[in-house]
Amino acid sequence: MRFNVSHAASGEFKADGLRPYFEYRDLGVNDATDGAAVMHVIRARGGHQAGGDWHRHGVQLQLVYVLRGWVRFEYEGQGEVLLQAGSCVHQPPGIRHREIEHSADLELIEIVLPATFETSPA
Repeated sequence: MRFNVSHAASGEFKADGLRPYFEYRDLGVNDATDGAAVMHVIRARGGHQAGGDWHRHGVQLQLVYVLRGWVRFEYEGQGEVLLQAGSCVHQPPGIRHREIEHSADLELIEIVLPATFETSPA
């Protein structure tokens, strides 16, 4: 593992992540941990909304912390959950879930272990 610092001015958002309705700014954790974890800032992409498809992630850990705006998820066995600025959710490994909708100004931090993981329809 390596020491890593990421500054807002040095990172650009890219629309090349898991979901086409989001832009991602990598925080360098994937490289610093040799793939043990990934951490990125995710923000809503203008003019795009969630598809609402049920899915699962093959992960060991997944945390989401909302910085700005809001997002509504539905989790199997939990129902709908509204996350707003300051909300944090731990999504247990393999939990069936979907994003229902999000605000145009949504910005969040996501931490996932491992950095490369499988997402499958559920």
